[in-house]
Amino acid sequence: MKILAIDLGKRKSVFCEYQTAGGEAGAIYGKIDTHRQGVEALLIRVRPDRLVIEAGSASGWVADVARELRVPVQVANVNDPRWHWKKVKNKSDRKDGLKMAQMSQLDCLPMVHVPHPRTRQWRSLIEYRAGLVSRRTAVKNSIRAIYDRRGCCLIGGDHVWTKAGLADLQKDARPAAKAAAGELWRVQVYCELRELESVQRDIDEVEEALAGEARERPEVKLLQTAPMVGPRLSETVAAVLDDPHRFANGREVGAYAGLTPRQWDSGQSVHREGQVSRQGHALLRALLVEVSWLGVRSVPWMIKVYEGVRRGSDKRKKVAIVAVARRLLVRLWAMWRDGTPWRDPQPAALADAGGSLAAAEGCS
Repeated sequence: MKILAIDLGKRKSVFCEYQTAGGEAGAIYGKIDTHRQGVEALLIRVRPDRLVIEAGSASGWVADVARELRVPVQVANVNDPRWHWKKVKNKSDRKDGLKMAQMSQLDCLPMVHVPHPRTRQWRSLIEYRAGLVSRRTAVKNSIRAIYDRRGCCLIGGDHVWTKAGLADLQKDARPAAKAAAGELWRVQVYCELRELESVQRDIDEVEEALAGEARERPEVKLLQTAPMVGPRLSETVAAVLDDPHRFANGREVGAYAGLTPRQWDSGQSVHREGQVSRQGHALLRALLVEVSWLGVRSVPWMIKVYEGVRRGSDKRKKVAIVAVARRLLVRLWAMWRDGTPWRDPQPAALADAGGSLAAAEGCS
């Protein structure tokens, strides 16, 4: 079997042509330019039985090239502990390529799923919107800080950012040409308000594009039949999971999102569970937890799971909310997998939901 492993770089990439029969001694190394033509020419020349690459910014389009040429491709998960280089004195691109090829041969290569190009663009735009929202929050905090330093705290909560509130702030803003001596703070307010307006326009533009994409994806509408699930969470779940049928059960879904606890168990030591692994998509976890905090105020099944895991202890609030978030994700996955809208859990199911963290993990 011939395995081609490529350690992708920004401009140059190192490849390892590995014959499983010949082993390390028969490996052939070389370099190519990191662009579509270079990768395509290498695949046509080598004609490997399998291509192995690392997950990264270029892995998507490289996988697309391999699929077009009908070459099976594996994308290594570089965040997996099995991939980490520990106590290695010599590390190089060649050794990276050889390690990928050998792990692939032994079927122990940790891999990631590479979605369709359109789904990758969708996921990227969702993450871009989240970045814009963070930028908007930073601008608002900066404006508040300007007034705090002057001893004039902005009051009124979100009313400050309404049309009327922004109009009041505009009265304090001055461009540099019109700012009087000793009133340089007005210039800063002027610049920040312009930045806020610009970021808000970008957010509106991105949300319009996301709404158009959601209209063409029935799973997004299906997921929104669940209580507390809006456009942002539904589109993120659909974009990150990509294909519900690639998960065997609810535990795999929870682990994929990093909502399952770390575990330590060795020899005669007592089994211990730590914090959640936090592997997977950080934005998906954040949205699930945010929606869960809102849901435990009014949604019966969320309240039942939350109180059952919390067991009256304030120290277990975070553990309980993670259990709710995990249960929510698994139920959304099951809805999508089966193509069925939300159905409220039966009272018997609610009664079984509390009591322990294991009972709150959820499964299909």
